[in-house]
Amino acid sequence: MSDIVRIVVMGVAGSGKTTVGELLAQQTGARFLDGDSVHPAANVAKMSAGEPLTDDDRGPWLQRLAEELTGDERLVIACSALKRRYRDVLREATGVRFVFLDVDIDTAHERARHRVGHFMGAGMVASQFVALERPAADEDDITVVDAVAATGVDSTVDAVIAALASTRSGAATPDAGS
Repeated sequence: MSDIVRIVVMGVAGSGKTTVGELLAQQTGARFLDGDSVHPAANVAKMSAGEPLTDDDRGPWLQRLAEELTGDERLVIACSALKRRYRDVLREATGVRFVFLDVDIDTAHERARHRVGHFMGAGMVASQFVALERPAADEDDITVVDAVAATGVDSTVDAVIAALASTRSGAATPDAGS
């Protein structure tokens, strides 16, 4: 995996982005950045109130994440990247690979319900699925990992690492880990 240095772990709330991203960064010697930690206060307030963000709300936040990706050679970011146009902003950085943690709505809701201290409540999960644009066939920089079939975070990260190692930049791996 030495040629893959910029990874965005993406998916809906409750998919495991932060948990998987932290362990992936640790195992690959990369720095980890939780995209939620750089949201402007106004975005956090909206989400805390149960209000979904608009594209205008997300614009500056995505630009900040793209800048982080451009400035760091070894970085794993947890970021929902729900829509293709959001992923396109992040693609402005060279060499970015995406890992889509694919979960069903019931699993995401249950996981979000058990999170402690996070501003994005379980009530927001449905809106994430409404906004989600699943990776298209021509988005060949995205590896899809079934984050439900895995038997825990370690096996999910193992599936991610194996999938990324077995593909070159620009080659998609549908449904790794299933």
